[in-house]
Amino acid sequence: MKSARKVLDRPAWIKAASEILAEHGIEGLRVETLAKYLRVTKGSFYWHFKDRRDLHDAVLTHWKHGRIIDIQKQTRAEPGQEIAALLHTIEVYASPRSRRGIPIELAVRDWARRDAVAARIVEEVDTERLACTYRLFVACGLDDAEAKARSVMLYAYVFGVSLMRCERFASDLTALKTWIAERIAH
Repeated sequence: MKSARKVLDRPAWIKAASEILAEHGIEGLRVETLAKYLRVTKGSFYWHFKDRRDLHDAVLTHWKHGRIIDIQKQTRAEPGQEIAALLHTIEVYASPRSRRGIPIELAVRDWARRDAVAARIVEEVDTERLACTYRLFVACGLDDAEAKARSVMLYAYVFGVSLMRCERFASDLTALKTWIAERIAH
């Protein structure tokens, strides 16, 4: 009796490719590696993708949509609740659980240094992230220049702190992060 073949759909390939990308970077994202990781043949890959570039484009599109949906969700605010939304956004992205997403973020950004398509996708994501917080700052009454500056400062902080290990430096890291978030948001 033959063993049942493993059937994978396109989203399963994209999810696995994203995991490999996060762990090994774009150089490690090869059809052979992906097929081995999924325990299927390379032929299965070509059932879902024209070629490696098709997979790369699908991974980038998946990453982009996930990041944009996430930031739009995090920055949604009722009128008068903009400061709370900003503080929430800072807390979510600067929290230790955010470290889970950092490997893929770094891998995509590294990829973007050498690939024009990836660079365009990263720019689209960054533009939307900045625009979402910019709208909150403007709703708080800040002028255009300050709203833009605080949006950049917010992201510089959350991505910077997510890469750092500050536990030995600050005995009360929670208080330190709260102090910083208050300065950015107000």
